[in-house]
Amino acid sequence: MNILIIGGTGIISTPITRMLIERGEQVTLFNRGNHPIPGARQVIGDRGDYLHFEQQMAEAGSFDCVIDMVAYHPDDAHRVTRAFKGRIGQYIFCSTVDVFTKPAPYYPIREGFPRSADPAFEYAYNKVLCEQVLEEASAAGDFPLTILRPAATYNDACAPISLLGSGTALLKRIRQGSPVIVLGDGNSFWASSHSYDVAVAFVNAVGNPRSVGKDYNVTGDEWMTWRNYFDTARKVLSAPPIQFVPIPAGLLARITHGAANWSDWNFKFNNIFDNTAAKTELGYRYTISWEEGVRRMVAYHDARGSINTASADPLYDRVIEVFLKHVESMEQELA
Repeated sequence: MNILIIGGTGIISTPITRMLIERGEQVTLFNRGNHPIPGARQVIGDRGDYLHFEQQMAEAGSFDCVIDMVAYHPDDAHRVTRAFKGRIGQYIFCSTVDVFTKPAPYYPIREGFPRSADPAFEYAYNKVLCEQVLEEASAAGDFPLTILRPAATYNDACAPISLLGSGTALLKRIRQGSPVIVLGDGNSFWASSHSYDVAVAFVNAVGNPRSVGKDYNVTGDEWMTWRNYFDTARKVLSAPPIQFVPIPAGLLARITHGAANWSDWNFKFNNIFDNTAAKTELGYRYTISWEEGVRRMVAYHDARGSINTASADPLYDRVIEVFLKHVESMEQELA
């Protein structure tokens, strides 16, 4: 098959590209060309330069399948409908589970659940608009559409999500026994998946007639609390027990002046998804556990010294200091 990947060198799309090449497909990548992948044809461009993008896609010819990994705004979606109308066999859109209404009416969240992301959460809100544009185009006969919705996805070079500051700085905190912030009581549920597992679902959607007109959740199967999420990293690091500092998500976002907005928009909600459809029709399997994923990340960063040399975020410690001081003050005042 002749396949175009818009993007193709990111956390999820790099293994997609490599798997398709290994499968013998003819793969073309459209991106800025900073990270070429052997075996893939390269078209260098900027998809945000819409007129030039359309010209380049016209010159590139027709494709059996287009996988779009980097459409983040409805204008991106409108332009691909113009560029590929009637010219491709399938369009696969990488969306996100963040399109679903938060909190969900019940769990686990399935593909048919309401999609009404908070407009303040621009990433998720714009993904909803992208889906709507693409679904309208597909319904009009422009191209067959498949939507995949990953959740938090990582590779070996990533680090666990830090609610404030960098992931490598978080690993350093845990290794050193420093306090760690959790949201609320730290018992909302989160799920992560390795990019290799997620990539398999994308690859198996290509040219798959069962996937046409469908959308799929492709997320982690281990639903763990944030306390367990961080404590798994502690175990891998052989670190002392974590002193958790529970801070309400809205308060954390407010006192950090937006640095922790994702905590209020996303991380505080339960992320529990049903992957049955992807498992049944795309062969999706969750094969890399969170503990194994953390082991890989720690090994990657320790080999480069990037945990022990990570720069601490002074705001992190300052937030903890001020929060605990005010908690103590309230305890005394209300005693």
